[in-house]
Amino acid sequence: MSKTLLITGVSKGLGRSLAEELLAQGHRVLGCGRDREALEELRARWPHGRFSVVDVADPQAVAEWAQELLKAGECPDFLLNNAALINPNAPLWEVPVEIFSAVVDVNLKGVFYVIKYFLPAMLKRQAGVIVNFSSGWGRSTSPEVAPYCATKWAIEGLTQALAQELPPGMAAVALNPGIIHTAMLDSCFGVRARQYPSPTEWAKAAAPFILKLSSKDNGRSLSVPGF
Repeated sequence: MSKTLLITGVSKGLGRSLAEELLAQGHRVLGCGRDREALEELRARWPHGRFSVVDVADPQAVAEWAQELLKAGECPDFLLNNAALINPNAPLWEVPVEIFSAVVDVNLKGVFYVIKYFLPAMLKRQAGVIVNFSSGWGRSTSPEVAPYCATKWAIEGLTQALAQELPPGMAAVALNPGIIHTAMLDSCFGVRARQYPSPTEWAKAAAPFILKLSSKDNGRSLSVPGF
């Protein structure tokens, strides 16, 4: 059965590959990103998707996006908070203030804004799954990525608390996608990033895994198998 999935951060990386895999399987994808050119490419390739230029760190932009979609009857079955930034490798005390703020604004506040403006419509149906993308660095730590770790640990806590607030029939899940060769991994690992699977490979495993999530998974911290 076809599902409607809302995915943030579809301009590149995991978000883009996951969106394309789901669209290829016949599902409805509502996506957002900040790269207008990339979104235009997606629209041209996948006319049955719906892609919008939205910065999740801007609450007004998210509110307007939600209003537009929900007014058109586009209430998601799955809400996937994927959009994220990582700081350039540096000890915490050397991270520029504006970089720290940007990581928090996208990775944490952006997740809150998307939930705030889309979840009420899902609650009316008492159905739906919220998947907040976490990380291995949301359950462990490494040096020089403290801002990113902080936001992903926060996502784990936010998701578990949200899970306790949801009615029966719904779920909130923190999902560690695994280690995949993306531009973000290049930033952290350098040339070592090339040894890891591509986003396209990952999406082929992640899509069916995500689609099987249900109310029985509420409050769980999960990882995409094999990654």
